[in-house]
Amino acid sequence: MAILFDLFEMKLEHLAIWVEDLKKMKEFYCNYFAMSAGEKYHNPSKNFTSYFLSFPSGARIELMHKPGLLRALNRENELGFAHIAIATGSKEEVLKYTEKLRTEGFRVIAEPRTTGDGYFESVILDPEGNQIELTI
Repeated sequence: MAILFDLFEMKLEHLAIWVEDLKKMKEFYCNYFAMSAGEKYHNPSKNFTSYFLSFPSGARIELMHKPGLLRALNRENELGFAHIAIATGSKEEVLKYTEKLRTEGFRVIAEPRTTGDGYFESVILDPEGNQIELTI
């Protein structure tokens, strides 16, 4: 099998999340994860809006909105993306971020722990129920 690309040049460019409340989700990710937002994009012919959010490391998330999209009823029993993992840098930071988000009203669905695959993590839900793993 021939390799068509230089694998050392590949990287994940961004991931995208459909959201109901574009402004609320932008503020959440920018406020809690030190992301910066680019200019709002609007395509009137498709009734589509989005923001690209960037971590200081350069990794990006695209938040996308289009009226009329349906919310999944039970995300734990559907195929597709499961969560975003955000590295905090240390066990202490995982503990700190988990408690900060909890005290500010966000739901913690998995308490800080070392998982079977060796990660120290907790799992919280963003304002629209997307899972975020806080890891080292």
